[in-house]
Amino acid sequence: MIYPTLLCGGSGTRLWPLSRKSYPKQFAKVMGDESLFQASARRMAGPDFEAPLIVTGDAYRFIVTEQLAQVEQAPAGILIEPEGRNTAPAVLAAALWAAQRDPQALMLVAPSDHVIPDSDGFARTVTAAVPRAQAGDLVTFGITPTRPETGYGYLELAPGAQADAQSPQPLTRFVEKPDAGRAETMLAAGNFLWNAGIFLFTARAMIDAFETHAPDTLSGVRAALEDAQSDLGFTRLAPEPWARCAEISIDYAIMEKASNLAVMPYHGAWSDLGGWDAVWMESNPDAAGNVTSRGATAIDCTDTLLRSEDEGLQLVGIGLEDMIAIAMKDAVLVAPKSQAQRVKEAVAALKEKGESQAVQLPRDYRPWGWYESLVIGGRFQVKRIVVTPGASLSLQSHHHRSEHWIVVEGTARVTVDEEVKLISENQSVYIPLGAVHRMENPGKVPMVLIEVQTGSYLGEDDIIRYEDIYARG
Repeated sequence: MIYPTLLCGGSGTRLWPLSRKSYPKQFAKVMGDESLFQASARRMAGPDFEAPLIVTGDAYRFIVTEQLAQVEQAPAGILIEPEGRNTAPAVLAAALWAAQRDPQALMLVAPSDHVIPDSDGFARTVTAAVPRAQAGDLVTFGITPTRPETGYGYLELAPGAQADAQSPQPLTRFVEKPDAGRAETMLAAGNFLWNAGIFLFTARAMIDAFETHAPDTLSGVRAALEDAQSDLGFTRLAPEPWARCAEISIDYAIMEKASNLAVMPYHGAWSDLGGWDAVWMESNPDAAGNVTSRGATAIDCTDTLLRSEDEGLQLVGIGLEDMIAIAMKDAVLVAPKSQAQRVKEAVAALKEKGESQAVQLPRDYRPWGWYESLVIGGRFQVKRIVVTPGASLSLQSHHHRSEHWIVVEGTARVTVDEEVKLISENQSVYIPLGAVHRMENPGKVPMVLIEVQTGSYLGEDDIIRYEDIYARG
């Protein structure tokens, strides 16, 4: 059996404004009706796979569980990183976790934000690599290049290796992202593959590699796992030893130094969706080269991506060529496709200005559902709040605001001080300033309400929690 491990702690900026730190691209529906994370979990499911191990950050732990439940999967475990330290500590933590169960556990480690349309073909490729991994090699997966791409790292095959082979091949070296001229040369040479960042190995082999090449990281991650705390089914790695670990990728820490390497060529379609130009390319452009979302219209445009990410917002492009336009409720991106890799500069500029749009989506996801602000004034705010079935907000009070709740869909169980009552559609309840209150959804369908806040301060930090089923502070 193969133990799949999904890495989903990244806060990607290259697909801004759809992907933001509060809800990064792996959890967004970038391609189709499932998130990239859900598609990745499905890809690593089946009779040959154990339940997935997830490595993520604290802010995303409930998003992970909710999205797995939506595709009817239960994780074998969820490791919570105290902070992002790049992929080397994350991969090692997963290997140590698996080794506690079986030192020879065969692990398939992959990012959770890649697109691989042919799941069956990918599974066959993984199966073909299993014997080499079981023999103790660290197997990395290389993608057959289709163009001189400058946004990917490359893998150089050893002399005599075959790029079109159906079995693992010897590897000479990892190559950094090239410039255009170097990419053209490598494509013409025929002995280079794109580095997919996907690996197959036994837990023991990876731990041994860290023992040899990165012992300090091994001691730090081992201590973080040994001192980890269990929290609502999550495993929280200990923050102090974790912070001592070098912030380094698995390629730099291990793969570029190890001698027991092999590369498994994969000949199917693949993309890491590293920018909006990649999304355009993977979205099957029409005869004019255009890709449009349901709320977008292209008039006399060519080779252009138009996406409206808000149901009530119509995006229209006229006479555009090789352009990207992404429209959301609170932010709009317009850029030539050739400049797609500069989107992270926009995020940096917005951060410097202190704009919330740099990191925060209009819709704020919580363990119990989500909310969004509809109107904000000097002393009032109107929100739409959606609570999933069976979920509950914390028992709380506020120093500076009162609230008025109007249920518009479903039924709410509301606690106000000592009184508990059910509130149905078109009914409302008033929460005085300082009252201890809670909102729950006892039904089988999502509950939607409109919340009107009034007061001198309306910040999210004006919350005193008394009880919380999600163990938040």
